[in-house]
Amino acid sequence: MKTRYWVGLIAGIGFLILGITVLDSSKIAYGTIEAARATGKKMQVKGTWVRDKGSNYDAGRNLFTFTMKDEKGEEIQVEYQGARPNNFDIAESIVVKGLFEDQQFIAYEILTKCPSKYEGNAEQLRKSGT
Repeated sequence: MKTRYWVGLIAGIGFLILGITVLDSSKIAYGTIEAARATGKKMQVKGTWVRDKGSNYDAGRNLFTFTMKDEKGEEIQVEYQGARPNNFDIAESIVVKGLFEDQQFIAYEILTKCPSKYEGNAEQLRKSGT
């Protein structure tokens, strides 16, 4: 084989290994607050905002904090470096991506699931005749 084929083959294998490594490091598992605390790794935790404990946005530090309850009922303080999501107040559930540090969850992304304007309850559907 010619040298350029060997170089191409080695480069192709190198890019394949690089791609697999990047994809593997970018995946983040779903878990509970307990799992995030135990592993210390980046995780996605699904839960709800504990409304009666409020939330706070510090514009000077661009820091948003709130208390979240996961599906098992465990609560944790969440700290997010960024603005409060626009639809945070009406969200049915939230997913925070980040890791557990110093007795709080440090989030680098917040996803909100809001009620759909296209979903109605069963009584509304019966009344409309559909």
